[in-house]
Amino acid sequence: MDESDTALNFGEEEEISKRGNRLIHPVAVFFHVFFRASALVAYLLCGLFSSSFITNFVVIILLLCMDFWTVKNITGRLLVGLRWWNYVDENGESRWIFESRKGSGTLRMSAAESRIFWLSLIISQILWFVFLFAAVFQLSLKWFMVVMVGFIMNGANLYGYIRCKVGAKKNLRTVATGFLTTQMLKNLLSSSTSSTAASSGDKSESTAGNY
Repeated sequence: MDESDTALNFGEEEEISKRGNRLIHPVAVFFHVFFRASALVAYLLCGLFSSSFITNFVVIILLLCMDFWTVKNITGRLLVGLRWWNYVDENGESRWIFESRKGSGTLRMSAAESRIFWLSLIISQILWFVFLFAAVFQLSLKWFMVVMVGFIMNGANLYGYIRCKVGAKKNLRTVATGFLTTQMLKNLLSSSTSSTAASSGDKSESTAGNY
């Protein structure tokens, strides 16, 4: 499986601030939140509406599928200028493409939409993760399967858009390596500064003792 990054000429998220905090795509924002919130609420309250596991399962999975399709194909492109997808080439190999907008004079994005997009993805993933542990502790295999579907589908979109935002896997490694290197340098500098200060203090004390 091959993975690559593509920069499309349809805008860059750095210019989101020019649009302020107003919602430019209210319908897209609504459905971006509606389907995922509905799936979470349906999972939490399904017992109040139906005692049939099959009915609850079908409703939750349908909401998760609609959320996955909407986020992957519509709201990611409109709200943050990102898109990920895959195709099978002529050699039968699956290739993954991660695209991000690059400079355009006709941007239609806002900081508010970007925050809603990312927060909803992250919060949903945290909630599905919590539900996953709850299902494990309750030893409920059937609900574990439902939660696992939600965790995987929401996680796939989150991972795909992080890859679009940050870059290819080698870039993710570079970011992580750079962060660790920076932290190590900071620690070394702090240690060196502390040692120098301690040495200076010892010399001062010995000089004072001689007098």
